[in-house]
Amino acid sequence: MSLFDSVIGALGAAPGSSNANATATANDPLQAIMGLLNQHGGLSGLLQKLQQGGLGEAVNSWVSSGANQPVTADALGGALGHDNVTGLAQKLGLNPAEMLGPLSQMLPQVVDKLTPHGQVPQGDAGNPGAAGGLGGLGDLAGMLGGLLKR
Repeated sequence: MSLFDSVIGALGAAPGSSNANATATANDPLQAIMGLLNQHGGLSGLLQKLQQGGLGEAVNSWVSSGANQPVTADALGGALGHDNVTGLAQKLGLNPAEMLGPLSQMLPQVVDKLTPHGQVPQGDAGNPGAAGGLGGLGDLAGMLGGLLKR
C-alpha cells in the first residue's frame, strides 16, 4: 500500500464521515490531486505543468502567501490536457467533468498548504517518495483532513 493510499484510507475513516458515499465523494478530489502529484513527479512537476498550461498567475498565487486565485474546471482541464484528465479519471473510476469541478476547488488549497513559506519546499513535498518531503503520513493526512473539514 502506498503512502497516498494510506492517507486516503485514513481520511475515509475520519470523524464525521458517517455516510460511505459522502466519504467517497469527498475523497475523489483528494485522490485526483494525489494522482496528479504522482503523474507529474511531485508538486514541482505539477505546478510546472499548470504554469505551462496557462495558469501561471493562479499557480503563483497558490504558492505565495497572499490570497489564492480561483481556477475554473475548464481552465484546469485545459492546463492539464485532455489525455491527462481522462487517464486520471479512468484510473479513479470517475467522470472527467465531475472530477474537475471539485478538483479546481481543492487544488489551490492543497498547493497553498504544501507551500507554507511561499515556495515549493526542498525535497518536493508533493512527492511522498522524495527525501525531505512533508515529514510523514501524519503531516500529509492532517493537512488533507483539515481541508475536508473546512
